[in-house]
Amino acid sequence: MPRRRKLEDEHENHERWLVSYADFITLLFAFFVVMYSLSSINEGKYRVLSDSLVQAFRSININESGQQIVLPPVSVMSPAAPAPAASTRSPEEEAKRQQTAQRMRNMAEEIRRVLAPLTQDGQVSISEGAFGIAVEINASVLFAPGEATLGAPAVSALRAVAQVLAGAEFPITIEGHTDNIPISNLRFPSNWELSAVRASSVVRLFIESGVRAERLTAAGYADQRPVAGNDTDAGRARNRRVTIMIESRVGEMAPAAPGRIGADDPIRSILPDQAPPSQ
Repeated sequence: MPRRRKLEDEHENHERWLVSYADFITLLFAFFVVMYSLSSINEGKYRVLSDSLVQAFRSININESGQQIVLPPVSVMSPAAPAPAASTRSPEEEAKRQQTAQRMRNMAEEIRRVLAPLTQDGQVSISEGAFGIAVEINASVLFAPGEATLGAPAVSALRAVAQVLAGAEFPITIEGHTDNIPISNLRFPSNWELSAVRASSVVRLFIESGVRAERLTAAGYADQRPVAGNDTDAGRARNRRVTIMIESRVGEMAPAAPGRIGADDPIRSILPDQAPPSQ
């Protein structure tokens, strides 16, 4: 008997590792439970799954005899998207739009009339559109070659244009454009300076003639926005220009095709592709 008791005391427990393993599994399970509780559920996918399950269970029923009865599927209506707001204008807004469009047409006709003395062989182009009026004047009737000082005839005609624009409230952008022939002198290191100063000369004249300065913007584009090819003298002459943009977004005003005004008839339009003589 004493020998047997001694053997039982010397017996070791080789399964103690199960306790540590169980603790580890418990902690791992708690970790995943916490992570799952912190995760976000995709509500859209959850709704789709829920609606599909509801539809599937509603489509099948069992009668008293144990046979399945297939019911027509129940359509699950998703929330309807809000209808777009009506784009119709009120009578007051439509009347104001029509009035603005008519003012722009009248202004374009008045500009055609006052620019008649400046017109030389179709070197003035006036275009009307839904975004306003574009008055394109060839630089040869405004400036000497390589200069940015307005000539006397140009000053007189542009002052008349400024008087037409002074009474309106539309924004005005004066754009200067050149050809691709480089220029480099003490005053104009490149065509960028030349085009910008030419636009600024027209802006200063407009301000002196009564157009409010906050309505005016001067922009020089050098040779970056040509309207004709720079590989011919006629194309380069067309690219040397000043454009007066009178901006008015009246929306649906029917655009008038751009035309050039002949010297013999200030209202007569000639083909847009008729190039003025080279400078």
